[in-house]
Amino acid sequence: METFDTIRTVLAVRSFKDTPIPEPIIQHIVEAGRLTASGGNSQPWHFIVVRDKETLRQLGQLARTGPYIPQAPLAIVVAMDRNPLAISDGSRAIQNMILAAWSQGVGSNWVGYNNLTEVNPLLGIPEEVSVLAILPFGYPAEAVGKGQKKRKPLGEVAYKERWGKPFE
Repeated sequence: METFDTIRTVLAVRSFKDTPIPEPIIQHIVEAGRLTASGGNSQPWHFIVVRDKETLRQLGQLARTGPYIPQAPLAIVVAMDRNPLAISDGSRAIQNMILAAWSQGVGSNWVGYNNLTEVNPLLGIPEEVSVLAILPFGYPAEAVGKGQKKRKPLGEVAYKERWGKPFE
């Protein structure tokens, strides 16, 4: 899929087929996160790839917004070293992984937000490292959106030269 088509069509997926994701696609997704730019090239991220069904079940219980995590064949937990740019850098890595997955027909969604301390002991993550998000990945159980998004018109969110002068 072309980059812009991937961006134009990606939508949150919260229901997954019980189909394993091939290893080369998983590698592609993780690599997309690793290759993300970061402030000062600090690369503050750590990606824990989880496929164990019991661990996925527990992650779904720990993340209030992710009860569907156990349906996914895998999840990637994004953990961050503590530094001033970590949330920004980690968010960029998350978006890259979601887009890389979508370009391969694999859906995902961002679960949780930087308050997932219960995940640390479950996955052996050191206390000084914070969990930013959990990303369940899988093939969508049903067609999602068909490329249609409900977004504000460009003229309402982008401006030319100065605030209020629509960019069209």
